Amino acid sequence: MNGSRLEVMNHVEKYVVKKLPKFLRPIDQNWQPADFLPDARDISFFDEVRNLQERAKELAYDFWAVLIGDTITEEALPTYESWLAGMEGVNQQERSGWTQWIRGWTAEENRHGDLLNKYLYLSGRVDMKQMEISTQYLLNDGFDIGTAADPYRNFIYTSFQEQATLISHMRVGAIAKKQDNPELAKICAKIAADEGRHAHAYQSFVTKIMEVDPNEMMLAFSDMMRKKIVMPAHYLRELGGELGATFTHFSDAAQRIGVYTANDYVDILESLLKIWSIDHVPDLNEAGEKARDYLMKLPDRLRRVSERLKIPEHQYEFSWIGI
Repeated sequence: MNGSRLEVMNHVEKYVVKKLPKFLRPIDQNWQPADFLPDARDISFFDEVRNLQERAKELAYDFWAVLIGDTITEEALPTYESWLAGMEGVNQQERSGWTQWIRGWTAEENRHGDLLNKYLYLSGRVDMKQMEISTQYLLNDGFDIGTAADPYRNFIYTSFQEQATLISHMRVGAIAKKQDNPELAKICAKIAADEGRHAHAYQSFVTKIMEVDPNEMMLAFSDMMRKKIVMPAHYLRELGGELGATFTHFSDAAQRIGVYTANDYVDILESLLKIWSIDHVPDLNEAGEKARDYLMKLPDRLRRVSERLKIPEHQYEFSWIGI
C-alpha cells in the first residue's frame, strides 16, 4: 500500500478507537445464544423443545432453505475474520484500533451462527449432517469477493453486505412472527440489530476515508459495483455438488419468499449513495467524476434489469431439509 493510503488508514484508525464503544457492545452486557434457547438443565427442557418443534412445523420449505443458508453463511466466520485481518494497513501483531474492531466484530458475529445452529438442531426439521457438510465446504472453498487486500474496497463490500444481512435476518424474523413463532422472530431481530450496528460502523469508515481521499474511494466504490457485490456464500454447495451450485437455489428461495431480492440490492446501493452524499463529494479529478457519474446512473439501470428477472417457481430439493 502506498504511503498516502497508509496515512489514511492511520487517520481513520483514530476515529475507530474513539467510536469502538458505540460500534461494539460490552461482552458482559451483550446477549448470548443461551438467552434464547431452552436450558437443558431445567426440568421443563423437553417440554420447551417439543413446543419449539411444534411451532417449527408451520414454517414453509423455502423458509427453511433460507434460514439454513443464512446459518451456513454465518458459520463461515473464520474465513471473514482472516480476510479482514489480512487487509493492508492492519498490523495483527499490535493491539491497534483496527485489530480491536476486527476481533470485536468477529466476537459479536460468532454468536449469530452459534444461536441459529442450535435452533436448527432443536427444531427437528434439519438434516444437520448435510448442513454441516455444506458449512465445511464453504470454509474450505473460501470466497472471492473482488476486494483483494485493499481496505477501501473491503469497506465498500462490508458496508453493502452488512446492510444486506440486516434485511435478510429482519425479514426472516417478520415471517416467523406472522407464523406465530415469536421465539424465532426474537432471535432474528437480535441478529439483525447487530448487523445494522455493524453496517453503520463500516459505512462510517467509508465516510471518513471519503473526506480525505475522495478520488480513490470513489474509484473503489465504482469498481466494486462494476464487479457486482457477491454474497459471502456464493460458493455454497452440498455433498457431491459443484462449487456455488447450491447458492443459486438458495438465492431463488430468498427471492420467492421476499427475504432478499434484486430490488433490495438496488435499494441498498441507493441508500449508500445518500449516506455518502456521492452527488456532493468535492475535489474529484476527471477519473473520480467519471466514477461518480457511473454510480449515480447505476440504480436506474439496475432497476430496469431487475424488472426483467424471472424467479423459478420450482422448489429445489435441498439435502439440508429433513422434513
